[in-house]
Amino acid sequence: MSNRIKINEVSPAGYQAMLSLENYIESTSLTKKHKELIKIRASQINGCAYCINMHTIDAREAGETEQRIYALSAWRDTPFFDEQERALLALTEEVTLISNHVSDATYNQAAKVFDRTYLAELMMAIITINAWNRIGIATGMEPAL
Repeated sequence: MSNRIKINEVSPAGYQAMLSLENYIESTSLTKKHKELIKIRASQINGCAYCINMHTIDAREAGETEQRIYALSAWRDTPFFDEQERALLALTEEVTLISNHVSDATYNQAAKVFDRTYLAELMMAIITINAWNRIGIATGMEPAL
């Protein structure tokens, strides 16, 4: 168990601001499967075990298959994901690895398959899980057995 600070206890206002952002994401038109694919993939890239554990459970509860969850880190090499999912996964990877920037090709593909509102909601969901990953990793959060 980590002996690092618990943000929710030490900075409740900051934590509440994050919860407000998460509540916004939950209120968007994003499908549950899209939200969970974003959360799992970003968490895999960032190495946030706590979030990977939480969101794979949530994805299963939302009807996601084991096969797709297991293959998510190699999504480009499988036939399991449709055009929209491929666009949101590519966008998730590039926003998560932001130092490489978001390419015009990736952005334009996402803009082609999603309307402007959905695209904005996707980007906010990606940004939000990246913030949660940073909280989880920086504070040493671990999944329970």
